[in-house]
Amino acid sequence: MPRLHTTAANPFALMMDPQSVLDAMERSERLKRLQSRVCRPLDKPLLGPVQGDLIRHDAAIDAEPFSDED
Repeated sequence: MPRLHTTAANPFALMMDPQSVLDAMERSERLKRLQSRVCRPLDKPLLGPVQGDLIRHDAAIDAEPFSDED
């Protein structure tokens, strides 16, 4: 944990040692006291267009002329 304290001011140094960050998070009493809940909105089935409609939609967009305003 000493390495985490010395590099905490530099977020790029933390990216070089992600395991020490994960270890510090596991030991953190403040994080353990946080209330949390699990939300899984992406687990719901897709209720949009079917695959064929998506392919036709993508092809229509690709066929549109390109402009510099896009």
